[in-house]
Amino acid sequence: MSSSTLTIDDKWTLVEAYFKANGLVRQHLDSFNDFIRNKLQEIIDEQGEIETEIPGLKVKLGKIRIGKPRLMETDRGDREITPMEARLRNLTYAAPLHLTMIPVENNIEGEPSDVHIGDLPIMLKSIADPTSQLPPEKLIEIGEDPKDPGGYFIVNGSERVIVTQEDLASNRALVDNGKTSSNITHTAK
Repeated sequence: MSSSTLTIDDKWTLVEAYFKANGLVRQHLDSFNDFIRNKLQEIIDEQGEIETEIPGLKVKLGKIRIGKPRLMETDRGDREITPMEARLRNLTYAAPLHLTMIPVENNIEGEPSDVHIGDLPIMLKSIADPTSQLPPEKLIEIGEDPKDPGGYFIVNGSERVIVTQEDLASNRALVDNGKTSSNITHTAK
């Protein structure tokens, strides 16, 4: 049966079946998981090494690693954080990024170092989110909804989702006429 012979009811049945099987946020989770599994390392590998201003010295970039979401406190040190704590304390649910770096002086490699290069916000229910592996009872215990599908970030305590947009004409201003009842004659996007 071709798509032209499907009725409106058939099409809605297909859409409902897709969302029932995959959920509303599957594409967000799949995209972020691919970024974590593959794209981050591909970016590092593409760069390869960093030239310095010191003659004969460069830094070779190695494996990138993502830790568990954590919080650094002056009085309590480093510890894991839950999404609910991030919400309640207006924090970002993020994990440390560590990169293996090897100094190379006059083509002689030095000792590799594991360097903290920053923190990466973690998408809830992604492979980098420890709560994605917890049973419903444990999720309830830490203040999470077991039916929460995830697919969003917690930044400064607020839940944020990435909204996809189609760019109709990249690097071009799109100008529309304003409403006739308004004093705005044109809008640009």
